[in-house]
Amino acid sequence: MVRRGLLGGTFDPPHVGHLQIAEEARRKLCLDEIVFIPAGLPWVKASMKVSPARQRLDMIKLATAGKPYYSVNDLEVRRPGPSYTWQTLQELKAHYPNDELYFILGWDNLTSLPSWHHPDRIIASACLVAAPRVGSPRPDLHELEARVPGLAVRTVILTEPEIDVSATTIRQRVRLGEPIGHLVPPPVAEYISANRLYRGN
Repeated sequence: MVRRGLLGGTFDPPHVGHLQIAEEARRKLCLDEIVFIPAGLPWVKASMKVSPARQRLDMIKLATAGKPYYSVNDLEVRRPGPSYTWQTLQELKAHYPNDELYFILGWDNLTSLPSWHHPDRIIASACLVAAPRVGSPRPDLHELEARVPGLAVRTVILTEPEIDVSATTIRQRVRLGEPIGHLVPPPVAEYISANRLYRGN
């Protein structure tokens, strides 16, 4: 049985924090593979400007290249309309019926999970792995369990690494002409420069 981690996100752009979280989850949970899943049209960011899905897909492929235990799945990019986590997890569960799936998310996202579409289907499809982020309080599993029964026993809380990197900050630094080489993998920095991403308002 393969233990497969699933890390979704807008990846606009992918950064070292994403890779640190993936590596910590892989190490702590003895995962065989981490699948990165860039969102096509993320419903939670429907009102925000997001880079084209093809460019975000290119960048996450560059960020994860050379690691045999990393892969990229473009199912949300190919899906028309908004991307919902419960749909993605059910599709992957059907595709990997004999695997153990672990959905990796941040502490902040776990805390808001009860407001997501069909949280019951999410926890039925995969265990949750919550990673810390600077400024986000540790999730209260008792409170979350009261709102989504069954969540607590399906959740692993990581205590490190505490990520202090955000895609928003990276985009702002590019716009201001500040260096980002310490925040993204070199191929991603080169892609951003070559394609003149994040230069506008």
